[in-house]
Amino acid sequence: MAAAYSEDIRICIIKAYNEGQESVRQLAERFQVGKSFIGRLLKQYRETGNIAPKPFGGGEKPYLNEEDLAWLKARVEAVNDSTLAELCADLETSRGKKVSQSSMCRALQKIGMIRKKNFSC
Repeated sequence: MAAAYSEDIRICIIKAYNEGQESVRQLAERFQVGKSFIGRLLKQYRETGNIAPKPFGGGEKPYLNEEDLAWLKARVEAVNDSTLAELCADLETSRGKKVSQSSMCRALQKIGMIRKKNFSC
């Protein structure tokens, strides 16, 4: 993810815009930023008087919460030779959450369960 523009460049853009000599497009070319950034910056400045960057949102919340992961860990410890498909089906019937096998694999990695191959001799 890209970092926010510095406060210095934000101040320069606001000053240049307040002088009224250049359009938004010209400002974008001059400061080598996007027109949409300048539009959002000007809107933020008009509405709040603040030009500081907003905090990042933090991303999407995980579909499987801590309770689901605890259930999954207990399930794997009880029956440790289940396939991903079986774990997905058990999660859906027990917890009501349907996930793909790749999501199940990531969930197992998150709780520290590694994939072991069973060899029949």
